[in-house]
Amino acid sequence: MASQDWVEKDFYAILGVAKDASDADIKKAYRKLARQYHPDTNAGDAAAEKKFKDISEAYSVLSVPEDRQQYDAIRAMGGARFAPGAGGRGGPANGGFEDLFGGLFGGGARQPAGGGIPPEFADLFGGGFGGGQTGFQRTPQKGSDRTATTSISFKGSIQGTTVSLRENNGNVIDVKIPAGIKDGQKVRQRGKGNPGAAGNGDLIITVNVKPHDFFIRDGDNIRVHVPVTFPEAALGGEIEVPTLDGSHVKLRVPAGTNSGRTLRVKGRGVHTSKGEGDLLVTVDVVVPQNLPKDAEEAVKAFAEATADANPRQDLAAKARL
Repeated sequence: MASQDWVEKDFYAILGVAKDASDADIKKAYRKLARQYHPDTNAGDAAAEKKFKDISEAYSVLSVPEDRQQYDAIRAMGGARFAPGAGGRGGPANGGFEDLFGGLFGGGARQPAGGGIPPEFADLFGGGFGGGQTGFQRTPQKGSDRTATTSISFKGSIQGTTVSLRENNGNVIDVKIPAGIKDGQKVRQRGKGNPGAAGNGDLIITVNVKPHDFFIRDGDNIRVHVPVTFPEAALGGEIEVPTLDGSHVKLRVPAGTNSGRTLRVKGRGVHTSKGEGDLLVTVDVVVPQNLPKDAEEAVKAFAEATADANPRQDLAAKARL
């Protein structure tokens, strides 16, 4: 479209809408006028054909946000310049950018050092114009992002790891997975997306964490279940609990610990840049399935010695509440 058209023609008036009309209003107006002046329903009517071309031209500009913004800017700057008697309709026939900026770059006005256009106009026209070009240049766009999915071990999610992703062309991209990443979180690899005039887009990787048979993540804490014997629970004792890095931590089980009680080991959970979690150890008291004779006799003796203890004596009262 000639640049002079952008200044001389009032596309809003052609469509019969206000300058602040919404996209929906512009589309609605165009559809109404297009049906009214379409050549199929106005065969042989030259005026209707010209009207249809005008509304199509107006809609092609106002329906594209970038084109509409540039059109509004040019109209705002050049409206007076192209008014009747001032180089517009009825004025010189060679209107366009040369006319619009004649007072800036020609006609005795001092041109910016080194030629070209001032910075305030460079942004408007996507880097300027030159070599006789009178069209618009769109702002260069960055390439679109790409997506991928990968699965890592539970240990890799806690300690961090590196995965290698192979592209269809055989190239391999190494992606560093940060320590403490959660299942379903995303990692962004900058510059590894699709190419574009303003640079490559990014590669966004969704990370799936495989579950572990022993460790369970709970926020930044790690939960485990550890079996203990009845004597350890009743009398207390020190046990060893395995950790994700292959080492063990010593944990004191207090005397009289019930099955299901959770004990905490500070700082042995997930470490992230925001802090560190704990290791939460749930105690499961294990009852032997087959007692040797002497052990069975010992349990019977214990039962007789604790016959007055009834752990269920308050159940009836609780049930009535």
